[in-house]
Amino acid sequence: MAFLNKQERDELLDSIKDLKFNRIKGKLRHMDDKNRLMYYRNVQETDRWLTAYELPTKGVKVTLVESMELGRKNKAEYTLEEIIVEPTKENRL
Repeated sequence: MAFLNKQERDELLDSIKDLKFNRIKGKLRHMDDKNRLMYYRNVQETDRWLTAYELPTKGVKVTLVESMELGRKNKAEYTLEEIIVEPTKENRL
């Protein structure tokens, strides 16, 4: 397995930070055949909606942090605020 080191994780963050939410999801799903959606728009803190992917063969966990506002006709509108790329516990690089 080729785990990503700190520099490669930073490059991954730079490559996805300007993309829209659905593009990021697609890119993460195609990076690793054994990817795993850990949770999707889960509220674990007030006003922070979290979506997390684990890429086990890359040794990376990517968390997308969004905020939500009610738009027209009470439809939810999500805004991507932060992307967190961190190593998994198996990745010691």
